[in-house]
Amino acid sequence: MVIGVVSASVSIPEAQSLKDKRSVLRSLKDRVLNRMNVSVAEVGKQNQWKYADLAFVTVAAESETVQSRISQISEMLRGYPRCVLLDISTEMI
Repeated sequence: MVIGVVSASVSIPEAQSLKDKRSVLRSLKDRVLNRMNVSVAEVGKQNQWKYADLAFVTVAAESETVQSRISQISEMLRGYPRCVLLDISTEMI
């Protein structure tokens, strides 16, 4: 069993309130969840409406599958137009 973790910090320039922030994050989470088998949570900066820390976790039997999902998550975060990726780190356990 291999576990992959992607931690990302994002900026949400269009957000003017926590409601705006949550709308953008909900859209991003839904997009990721519809395309791959991962879990997503906002793990930091919950009360700041311009920033968010997100964690994505996936589990598979083979490391190649986990690495592929990590790469897909990274690409989706970099290409998502409603937020700016500030920092990203990955870990395989």
